[in-house]
Amino acid sequence: QVQLVESGGGLVQPGGSLRLSCAASGSIFSINVMGWYRQAPGKQREKVAIITRGGFTNYADAVKGRFTISRDNAKNTLYLQMNSLKPEDTAVYYCYAGVWGQGTQVTVSS
Repeated sequence: QVQLVESGGGLVQPGGSLRLSCAASGSIFSINVMGWYRQAPGKQREKVAIITRGGFTNYADAVKGRFTISRDNAKNTLYLQMNSLKPEDTAVYYCYAGVWGQGTQVTVSS
């Protein structure tokens, strides 16, 4: 089975930036839709952004204009560039590409 390894999370101040990576153990070329989701304590997991094999993207309203999703098929990696981070962005971020990644913690705090 394909396995996903997420990295890039951590502690950042409000207004700062982070770039999350999701490295797949196998090729992601044939995966039609990949995405980033997040879950804060006590809340449901929610979609952050998705990207199709053809490059179509869709973002949650809460992150639109601040986050950018991209995929590098040659590197079998999905990315999420997060700018202008807010405390409400604090959550565990999960990659989905047919299977779920283990999640990486993002904490936005001063």
